[in-house]
Amino acid sequence: MKRFLLSLLVLAMTVISGQAQDLLTKQNGEELQVKVLELTPTEVRYKRTDNPDGPLITVRRSDVFMIRYANGTKEVLGPNQNAPQIIAGSPPAPGPVVPGDEASAYEEVHLNGPRIGFTILSQGVLDKAREGSYLRNLNPFITQFGWQFETRIFRMPNGTAGLLEIVPLIGGLEQGKFIPSINALVGIRGPKGFEFGLGPNLTPVSANVALAIGTSFRSNGINFPVNFAVVPGNGGARFSLLVGFNSRRR
Repeated sequence: MKRFLLSLLVLAMTVISGQAQDLLTKQNGEELQVKVLELTPTEVRYKRTDNPDGPLITVRRSDVFMIRYANGTKEVLGPNQNAPQIIAGSPPAPGPVVPGDEASAYEEVHLNGPRIGFTILSQGVLDKAREGSYLRNLNPFITQFGWQFETRIFRMPNGTAGLLEIVPLIGGLEQGKFIPSINALVGIRGPKGFEFGLGPNLTPVSANVALAIGTSFRSNGINFPVNFAVVPGNGGARFSLLVGFNSRRR
């Protein structure tokens, strides 16, 4: 108990004296109030603010998820063992944010860009669509053009992210048709880019639920998503393949 009270006293004196404190977050989610003294390509060296006269503590850089410095800047480290040495207190280096990005865990990230692809209609869906005079001569193969509005809501220390995607599309232009649709998907993206989403799909013909899977590839700071979607219905199903590219909206 005496040691606990002494630690609280030292911490209170530190705050009163205005000594700067950094917040170190480990990969396992543990948070420590520290003063970072040295940051190397492989190690992080610090002292605990509740024991400023204590030993210098050294941990592996790969075990640290993020450091929030006393001046308000953040540095996300992750498992990169080959990162260049960074001076403590400097702002993070600018760069694009893509799946597996280095933004903070709860910072919203917006990734927008065009989508193109095609949809194949099963016979039941095709027959239902042909009931209307406007789509009477519709073919089962439909091209799609649209835009992706993606919001990354959160990112866990292991790289798994929660997503919200809105994808409006226009189909049938190659047949002289104008068939709008919109998809609103809530999904999860893994640390290696694989993603899964589920949400409503609305068209002038029907309202259904869309299930989508896909992955993303990164090249020169640009993200290239590839997604396959299935929209089941009472009369059959629609199958779509969409590709495109996006970048972070700042």
